[in-house]
Amino acid sequence: MQNELQRLQLQYRIYNSDIEPEHDTEYYCNCAIHQYQRRKWNRLGVQEMWAKAVMYPGEKFYHDCYQGSFFSSNPYKLRVVSPYGTNMGGFNGLGMRNNFGMFGMPTPSPRFYTQSVRQTIALNASLNAEAQRAIDAKEPKFNIWEVDQLESSMSNMNLASDSESQVDNKYPAEKGSSGKRQSMAGPSTTGNGSTSKTSKLAGLKKALAIKSTEEKEADKLAKMSAKGKELKDAILWEENGRWPDPEWRQIVAAYQEKVGMTRKIAHLRAHQPTQYLHLLRAGYFEPIPVAWAAQASNPLKFSIEAASGWRGITPAWRGYEDTAEERLYWVLNHREGSVGARLKPDIISAMNMARARMASAVEPPPIYYSPNDTCHVQHTSEGYSKQVMPAPFRAFDAPEVPTDDTMILLDVSGSMDFDPVRPNYNEYLITGYSKSTQPKNKDVAKAVIRRFTDAMANHDHNFSGYQLTTFSSQANYIGVVNHKNLDQMWRNVRLGGGTRVMTGWQKVKDLHFQKHSESATHHPIYGWQAGPQTPMLRLLLLLDGEATDMDEFELDLLGLSWVHVTIFLIGVDGCPHHHRHANELQRISEVNHHVSFVDAQGNTPERFVTHELLKRHLGYEVTMAEFEELEQPPPYSE
Repeated sequence: MQNELQRLQLQYRIYNSDIEPEHDTEYYCNCAIHQYQRRKWNRLGVQEMWAKAVMYPGEKFYHDCYQGSFFSSNPYKLRVVSPYGTNMGGFNGLGMRNNFGMFGMPTPSPRFYTQSVRQTIALNASLNAEAQRAIDAKEPKFNIWEVDQLESSMSNMNLASDSESQVDNKYPAEKGSSGKRQSMAGPSTTGNGSTSKTSKLAGLKKALAIKSTEEKEADKLAKMSAKGKELKDAILWEENGRWPDPEWRQIVAAYQEKVGMTRKIAHLRAHQPTQYLHLLRAGYFEPIPVAWAAQASNPLKFSIEAASGWRGITPAWRGYEDTAEERLYWVLNHREGSVGARLKPDIISAMNMARARMASAVEPPPIYYSPNDTCHVQHTSEGYSKQVMPAPFRAFDAPEVPTDDTMILLDVSGSMDFDPVRPNYNEYLITGYSKSTQPKNKDVAKAVIRRFTDAMANHDHNFSGYQLTTFSSQANYIGVVNHKNLDQMWRNVRLGGGTRVMTGWQKVKDLHFQKHSESATHHPIYGWQAGPQTPMLRLLLLLDGEATDMDEFELDLLGLSWVHVTIFLIGVDGCPHHHRHANELQRISEVNHHVSFVDAQGNTPERFVTHELLKRHLGYEVTMAEFEELEQPPPYSE
């Protein structure tokens, strides 16, 4: 369905991924739009199955299929304006009504799209807060792990009720002439003068099933106890099924500790068991299974579409793109040491921050000029593009040591070979694309790899080279590359496909642990587990945009202490999308010190980029003098 939507958006020149084509009539005409809508209706059963699997108690299923939208409880239907305008006809960019006839295709309006996005953001926040309050209110009011104490309290209450009922029941047994005299004389009194009533209504209450206050409280506690025991048993059954042996539990405990969620998970288990069970079933408390890396679809790749009713896992799921991004931000917000809520920026905030970052670009330092840079060799345009200066280098991981393992992971998706283009915006609506005068991303990537491997060989005297792996929709091991064989090895690089970094990351991990298998163990579900003596992996990752599974990659890195990743992000000059992704990488590097990044746009100053990459890859402040020594071609012997 995602591929079908993208095809339809391309056909009707809709460039914002969150805008679906709309028809100006509800009459079915077998056009491409109505065929797409019919396919959505046909998959409604699958959507409902997913919703029932992830909904919390009290939530309602809804959808946006036009065939059944009249009676739908979709909160976005009437509370969010259409990007095309207030009516089906839509408006063009000049505010004029579009009139294309019965089978015409409306055009999104920048003004109404902005209004639609703002209303969606506000509604997401409102519904998220409401859903969180609702499930918090439904959590047990007692500790389910102390349910035995509750049952003991119930037993004491039942004993008290039984003794009271025995007092009431002795009067009928003593009826006779004395009983008559007692009733004629009036109620009896106790020794202290208080009245002891033997209610004549007791039998009537029993006949009418009217329960006393004590009986009602006992019934309430009995129901609470039963629900608590049921929830407790479900959690224990799920835990034992997911983590069946001590080795399994040790891996899970180590993961929770490294991610920084041990105390939060313990708190959930004790005080919010309903939500704990929900997240437990979704795998939130354990490493990502290795098998998911090679799968085009897995539970972390499910799209979240609040307006369409495709749900996430947590109560506050609205506003995320997919279940991986939702889980990543849940972890970032609940790990130890996090200060305040790290909310995902909404579309408008992300774009505003991207534009602000883009405006901060300055001329690169002239000391890094090189006539051999790709942009100068290809003469794409005059001079370097302005660059956003990276934050001053700060070392967090230990500096590189001789036993560390350096590898290179290269994005070879189709966009690496495209003529670079940037989107044109009217407010937040993309209206088209413009060509940028700069080299293709594949050429910049090759040049930076050459400079990087030369400097690394001079640094660690590893003149044989470094392992290069490529990835797109699948991973491919190219081999060991160095200054002498790079051109030859580059012929094996095949460009095309999507951008799935987890396929390449899994290949890199396998290569690393094959070399160091004696210091590690392998788990059938979670894959390789590093030991205390496993050497550090230092990975250079080259990207030209956001990978479809980037959030999965970042989640995996959060639970690892044996890897440091330095990312080089290649971008188009004047492209807000590049800067939005750079801002995201910046946020990730701030919370995970095993990740650092450098970005460049347009005509790239390659020496400047290489110097900044080396600082982060080696883990210390490489001086300019040292860099100039390192960047000389290594002395290879025949």
